[in-house]
Amino acid sequence: MNAVRRRWRVGLTGGIGSGKSTVGGMLQDLGATLVDTDAIAHTITAAGGAAMPALRETFGDMVVGQDGALDRAQMRALVFANPDAKRRLEAILHPLIGHIAQQQAEAAPGVVVFDVPLLAESSAWRARCDRLLVVDCSVAVQIERVVARSGWAESQVRHVIAQQASRERRRAIADAMIHNEGLSLASLQSQVANLWQHWLGVPPPEPPPGL
Repeated sequence: MNAVRRRWRVGLTGGIGSGKSTVGGMLQDLGATLVDTDAIAHTITAAGGAAMPALRETFGDMVVGQDGALDRAQMRALVFANPDAKRRLEAILHPLIGHIAQQQAEAAPGVVVFDVPLLAESSAWRARCDRLLVVDCSVAVQIERVVARSGWAESQVRHVIAQQASRERRRAIADAMIHNEGLSLASLQSQVANLWQHWLGVPPPEPPPGL
């Protein structure tokens, strides 16, 4: 891998149900190291996770499940009802997530993709990246996908969407955008591979023989 590719950092974002994680997996298949901030958040809020002592101290036992991990449903309900609770939660989680993400990026030998739901809201995250990729789709499609995969009520999905950056705000920061609506998986893979080649100046790796 040449020096140009070695220092590349790509920021990836999109609203809930946009297909951002699918695109992240495709970039990983092409050779990137994926730094998934949602996965980091789950790790630090698991039983014994680095964030749990501060979460318990700040919000009490009500947000801790019987298994010792964060009760995500209880925390979500608290945050939705109380903007100050959201700020206190973010003050605990975001510095830890940022620190761990930076460690993972520094350990990666090549292209790094930061999968960050709040990329549009965070100038600090955007400053870490050479390019920003937004995965976009209509709100109706977001709702349809999330309801199908999670069983949430439509009102709950709409509430989450309202808490996130608008589509317009995400699109405004994008160096490239994939409109992930009405695409087959093969078409989506083709768009991701073409972007990889365009940005890095190299073709995507050949698939293993027989595939």
